[in-house]
Amino acid sequence: MPITNAMVLAAGLGTRLRPITNALPKPLVPIAGKPMIDYVLDLLAAAGVTTAAVNVHHFADQMEAHLRRRSIPRILISDERDALMNSGGGLAKGLRLLDDGPVLVMNADLFWVGERAGGPSNLQRLAEFYDPEHMDMALLCARIEDTTGHNGKKDFSLTAEGRLRRYEEGMERPVIYAGAIAMDSRLLADAPEEAFNLNIYFDRAIAKGRLFGLMLDGQWMTVGTPEAIADAEAIVRRFHPGG
Repeated sequence: MPITNAMVLAAGLGTRLRPITNALPKPLVPIAGKPMIDYVLDLLAAAGVTTAAVNVHHFADQMEAHLRRRSIPRILISDERDALMNSGGGLAKGLRLLDDGPVLVMNADLFWVGERAGGPSNLQRLAEFYDPEHMDMALLCARIEDTTGHNGKKDFSLTAEGRLRRYEEGMERPVIYAGAIAMDSRLLADAPEEAFNLNIYFDRAIAKGRLFGLMLDGQWMTVGTPEAIADAEAIVRRFHPGG
Protein backbone atom coordinates (compact mmCIF):
# COMPACT_ATOMS: atom_id res chain seq x y z
CA MET A 1 0.00 0.00 0.00
CA PRO A 2 1.34 3.47 -0.81
CA ILE A 3 1.84 6.07 1.89
CA THR A 4 -0.78 8.71 1.12
CA ASN A 5 0.13 11.45 3.63
CA ALA A 6 3.21 13.67 3.51
CA MET A 7 4.82 16.63 5.23
CA VAL A 8 6.95 19.10 3.28
CA LEU A 9 9.35 21.30 5.26
CA ALA A 10 9.26 24.64 3.44
CA ALA A 11 9.53 27.39 6.06
CA GLY A 12 13.26 28.21 5.92
CA LEU A 13 14.64 31.69 5.22
CA GLY A 14 16.99 30.66 2.41
CA THR A 15 19.64 33.09 3.62
CA ARG A 16 22.44 31.66 1.45
CA LEU A 17 20.30 32.25 -1.66
CA ARG A 18 20.16 36.00 -1.08
CA PRO A 19 19.59 38.35 -2.87
CA ILE A 20 17.08 36.10 -4.68
CA THR A 21 15.29 35.25 -1.43
CA ASN A 22 15.02 38.91 -0.46
CA ALA A 23 11.84 38.93 -2.55
CA LEU A 24 10.97 35.25 -2.99
CA PRO A 25 10.69 32.26 -0.63
CA LYS A 26 13.36 29.66 -1.37
CA PRO A 27 10.89 26.88 -2.30
CA LEU A 28 9.56 29.09 -5.12
CA VAL A 29 12.97 29.75 -6.67
CA PRO A 30 12.68 28.32 -10.19
CA ILE A 31 15.05 25.64 -11.47
CA ALA A 32 14.77 25.24 -15.25
CA GLY A 33 11.50 27.17 -15.10
CA LYS A 34 9.90 25.15 -12.30
CA PRO A 35 9.77 26.13 -8.59
CA MET A 36 11.74 23.78 -6.37
CA ILE A 37 8.73 22.85 -4.27
CA ASP A 38 6.88 21.67 -7.37
CA TYR A 39 9.61 19.14 -8.09
CA VAL A 40 9.07 17.84 -4.55
CA LEU A 41 5.26 17.83 -4.68
CA ASP A 42 5.30 16.16 -8.10
CA LEU A 43 7.54 13.39 -6.74
CA LEU A 44 5.13 12.89 -3.84
CA ALA A 45 2.05 12.86 -6.08
CA ALA A 46 3.67 10.32 -8.41
CA ALA A 47 4.33 8.09 -5.39
CA GLY A 48 0.65 8.05 -4.41
CA VAL A 49 0.52 10.88 -1.86
CA THR A 50 -2.91 12.52 -1.83
CA THR A 51 -2.53 14.96 1.09
CA ALA A 52 0.52 17.01 2.03
CA ALA A 53 1.00 19.42 4.92
CA VAL A 54 3.41 22.26 4.05
CA ASN A 55 4.82 24.66 6.62
CA VAL A 56 5.26 28.33 5.67
CA HIS A 57 7.03 31.33 7.20
CA HIS A 58 9.22 33.38 4.83
CA PHE A 59 6.93 35.21 2.36
CA ALA A 60 4.15 32.94 3.55
CA ASP A 61 1.50 34.73 1.46
CA GLN A 62 3.43 33.95 -1.73
CA MET A 63 3.74 30.33 -0.68
CA GLU A 64 0.03 29.98 0.05
CA ALA A 65 -0.97 31.64 -3.22
CA HIS A 66 1.26 29.29 -5.19
CA LEU A 67 0.11 26.18 -3.34
CA ARG A 68 -3.56 27.05 -3.86
CA ARG A 69 -3.04 26.40 -7.57
CA ARG A 70 -2.35 22.71 -6.95
CA SER A 71 -5.05 20.09 -6.73
CA ILE A 72 -2.80 17.02 -6.33
CA PRO A 73 -1.76 16.49 -3.67
CA ARG A 74 -4.27 18.37 -1.53
CA ILE A 75 -2.31 20.94 0.48
CA LEU A 76 -2.78 21.73 4.17
CA ILE A 77 -0.90 24.80 5.44
CA SER A 78 1.04 24.61 8.69
CA ASP A 79 1.42 28.30 9.56
CA GLU A 80 4.71 29.35 11.15
CA ARG A 81 4.36 33.08 10.48
CA ASP A 82 4.70 33.85 14.19
CA ALA A 83 7.84 31.80 14.81
CA LEU A 84 10.06 29.36 12.96
CA MET A 85 9.97 25.92 14.55
CA ASN A 86 13.22 24.44 13.16
CA SER A 87 13.12 21.07 11.39
CA GLY A 88 11.79 18.99 14.28
CA GLY A 89 9.33 21.50 15.66
CA GLY A 90 8.04 22.29 12.17
CA LEU A 91 7.56 18.61 11.41
CA ALA A 92 5.80 17.91 14.71
CA LYS A 93 3.42 20.85 14.21
CA GLY A 94 2.64 19.93 10.61
CA LEU A 95 2.00 16.28 11.42
CA ARG A 96 -0.84 17.32 13.72
CA LEU A 97 -2.77 18.33 10.59
CA LEU A 98 -2.60 14.78 9.22
CA ASP A 99 -4.18 11.52 10.29
CA ASP A 100 -2.02 9.30 12.49
CA GLY A 101 -0.05 6.68 10.63
CA PRO A 102 2.71 6.32 8.05
CA VAL A 103 3.91 9.52 6.41
CA LEU A 104 6.55 10.64 3.93
CA VAL A 105 8.59 13.71 4.88
CA MET A 106 10.52 15.84 2.39
CA ASN A 107 12.42 19.12 2.34
CA ALA A 108 11.04 21.63 -0.14
CA ASP A 109 14.47 22.43 -1.58
CA LEU A 110 15.95 18.92 -1.98
CA PHE A 111 14.94 16.79 -4.94
CA TRP A 112 16.26 14.46 -7.63
CA VAL A 113 15.93 13.59 -11.30
CA GLY A 114 17.02 10.65 -13.41
CA GLU A 115 15.22 7.74 -11.75
CA ARG A 116 15.17 4.62 -13.90
CA ALA A 117 11.92 4.39 -15.83
CA GLY A 118 9.61 1.42 -15.59
CA GLY A 119 10.06 0.53 -11.94
CA PRO A 120 8.98 1.95 -8.58
CA SER A 121 10.14 5.47 -7.80
CA ASN A 122 12.51 6.35 -4.98
CA LEU A 123 9.61 7.35 -2.75
CA GLN A 124 7.63 4.22 -3.58
CA ARG A 125 10.70 2.13 -2.77
CA LEU A 126 11.18 4.06 0.49
CA ALA A 127 7.54 3.53 1.50
CA GLU A 128 7.84 -0.19 0.79
CA PHE A 129 11.19 -0.43 2.56
CA TYR A 130 9.91 1.21 5.74
CA ASP A 131 9.04 -1.42 8.35
CA PRO A 132 7.57 0.08 11.54
CA GLU A 133 8.22 -3.15 13.44
CA HIS A 134 11.97 -2.65 13.11
CA MET A 135 12.41 1.02 12.16
CA ASP A 136 11.67 4.39 13.71
CA MET A 137 12.58 6.05 10.43
CA ALA A 138 13.80 5.06 6.99
CA LEU A 139 15.88 7.75 5.28
CA LEU A 140 16.54 8.10 1.58
CA CYS A 141 20.31 8.38 1.16
CA ALA A 142 22.66 9.19 -1.71
CA ARG A 143 26.28 8.63 -2.60
CA ILE A 144 28.39 11.79 -2.75
CA GLU A 145 29.10 11.14 -6.43
CA ASP A 146 25.36 11.18 -7.19
CA THR A 147 24.84 14.70 -5.83
CA THR A 148 24.90 18.20 -7.30
CA GLY A 149 25.42 21.30 -5.16
CA HIS A 150 26.38 19.35 -2.05
CA ASN A 151 29.26 20.54 0.12
CA GLY A 152 30.83 17.08 0.39
CA LYS A 153 29.87 16.47 4.02
CA LYS A 154 29.15 12.81 4.78
CA ASP A 155 26.18 12.35 7.11
CA PHE A 156 25.97 8.64 7.84
CA SER A 157 27.59 5.28 7.31
CA LEU A 158 25.26 2.60 5.94
CA THR A 159 25.84 -0.86 7.37
CA ALA A 160 25.39 -4.08 5.42
CA GLU A 161 22.10 -4.60 7.30
CA GLY A 162 20.82 -1.20 6.16
CA ARG A 163 21.22 0.59 9.50
CA LEU A 164 22.59 4.12 9.66
CA ARG A 165 25.28 5.41 12.01
CA ARG A 166 26.68 8.92 12.27
CA TYR A 167 29.65 9.09 9.92
CA GLU A 168 33.13 9.22 11.39
CA GLU A 169 36.31 9.48 9.35
CA GLY A 170 37.34 6.13 7.91
CA MET A 171 33.93 4.47 8.07
CA GLU A 172 32.85 2.42 5.09
CA ARG A 173 29.82 3.18 2.87
CA PRO A 174 29.50 6.92 3.62
CA VAL A 175 26.21 8.47 2.47
CA ILE A 176 24.38 11.76 2.65
CA TYR A 177 20.82 12.20 3.87
CA ALA A 178 18.78 13.00 0.76
CA GLY A 179 15.97 14.84 2.54
CA ALA A 180 13.21 12.21 2.44
CA ILE A 181 11.91 10.10 5.33
CA ALA A 182 9.33 7.36 5.77
CA MET A 183 8.04 7.15 9.34
CA ASP A 184 4.94 6.92 11.50
CA SER A 185 3.60 10.29 12.57
CA ARG A 186 3.09 8.97 16.10
CA LEU A 187 6.86 8.82 16.56
CA LEU A 188 6.68 12.56 17.31
CA ALA A 189 3.67 12.32 19.64
CA ASP A 190 5.93 13.20 22.58
CA ALA A 191 7.68 16.06 20.76
CA PRO A 192 7.99 19.44 22.49
CA GLU A 193 5.83 22.26 21.18
CA GLU A 194 8.75 24.65 20.83
CA ALA A 195 11.40 24.69 18.11
CA PHE A 196 13.89 21.81 18.01
CA ASN A 197 16.11 20.03 15.52
CA LEU A 198 15.00 16.74 14.00
CA ASN A 199 18.49 15.36 14.55
CA ILE A 200 17.35 14.57 18.11
CA TYR A 201 15.08 11.86 16.71
CA PHE A 202 17.73 10.62 14.29
CA ASP A 203 20.11 10.11 17.20
CA ARG A 204 17.48 8.41 19.35
CA ALA A 205 16.75 6.00 16.53
CA ILE A 206 20.46 5.30 15.99
CA ALA A 207 20.88 4.53 19.69
CA LYS A 208 18.11 1.91 19.41
CA GLY A 209 19.37 0.50 16.10
CA ARG A 210 16.17 1.70 14.42
CA LEU A 211 17.41 4.25 11.86
CA PHE A 212 17.67 2.67 8.41
CA GLY A 213 18.72 3.93 5.01
CA LEU A 214 17.79 3.20 1.40
CA MET A 215 19.95 4.30 -1.51
CA LEU A 216 18.56 6.80 -4.01
CA ASP A 217 18.39 6.06 -7.72
CA GLY A 218 19.19 9.09 -9.88
CA GLN A 219 20.91 12.45 -9.37
CA TRP A 220 20.17 14.36 -6.17
CA MET A 221 20.30 18.14 -5.97
CA THR A 222 20.53 20.87 -3.40
CA VAL A 223 20.44 24.53 -4.38
CA GLY A 224 21.97 26.52 -1.56
CA THR A 225 23.48 29.51 -3.35
CA PRO A 226 22.70 31.57 -6.47
CA GLU A 227 25.75 30.02 -8.13
CA ALA A 228 24.33 26.52 -7.64
CA ILE A 229 21.25 27.25 -9.76
CA ALA A 230 23.09 26.85 -13.06
CA ASP A 231 24.51 23.48 -12.02
CA ALA A 232 21.07 22.22 -10.99
CA GLU A 233 19.49 23.46 -14.22
CA ALA A 234 22.14 21.67 -16.27
CA ILE A 235 21.32 18.40 -14.51
CA VAL A 236 17.57 18.84 -15.01
CA ARG A 237 18.05 19.55 -18.71
CA ARG A 238 20.37 16.60 -19.11
CA PHE A 239 17.67 14.21 -17.90
CA HIS A 240 14.71 16.17 -19.31
CA PRO A 241 16.06 17.85 -22.44
CA GLY A 242 12.61 18.73 -23.74
CA GLY A 243 11.19 19.80 -20.38
